[in-house]
Amino acid sequence: MPKNPSSQEKEHTKTPEEAFLDAFDTYANPLYRHAFFRVSDEELAQDLVSDTFTKTWDFVASGGVVREFRPFLYQTLNRRIIDEYRKKKATSLDALLEKEEGGTMFEARFDELIEGSREEVEFHIDARQAATLIAHLPEQHQTVITLRYINGMQPKEIAEILELPTNTISVRIHRALQELTRIYNKKVAGNNGKSVKK
Repeated sequence: MPKNPSSQEKEHTKTPEEAFLDAFDTYANPLYRHAFFRVSDEELAQDLVSDTFTKTWDFVASGGVVREFRPFLYQTLNRRIIDEYRKKKATSLDALLEKEEGGTMFEARFDELIEGSREEVEFHIDARQAATLIAHLPEQHQTVITLRYINGMQPKEIAEILELPTNTISVRIHRALQELTRIYNKKVAGNNGKSVKK
């Protein structure tokens, strides 16, 4: 028996509450990984993600419309991270990375850190080195590198989140990779004189 249009609409149209809950289920863990990598503090990362969802819910509950939750949530989280950086200087990742807990959740993604970029860099660094190096990048480069290689987003997705043209994001990724290579070479040259060719 065919369904009438109103029941079909009800099946395909989610309430704002349902859409928010779906977004929470889908994006809570990726947002936490992103925040954790950026701030190097588990508790602070949880607080930032919680605050992100609270602000998003307040917006939705007050009648605001969110067309796509993923970019909205990442924009909100990135603003919160920037606010946190403004409150205090970025904490060094070294203290966190010295804690031996059998590796980090990021090690698997770092093998892909440089793959797929326009300029292939022929070295792989472990998660500890990468996190330390990324912490030395300017804020805008940290953001695109984290979204691209930690969260696995494509430049187009990052562009939506940061509200910038895709070409700008690609250029920032390219420049960030160049800067990472420069920082790495400087560090290696200080340790044993070897460097990676660009």
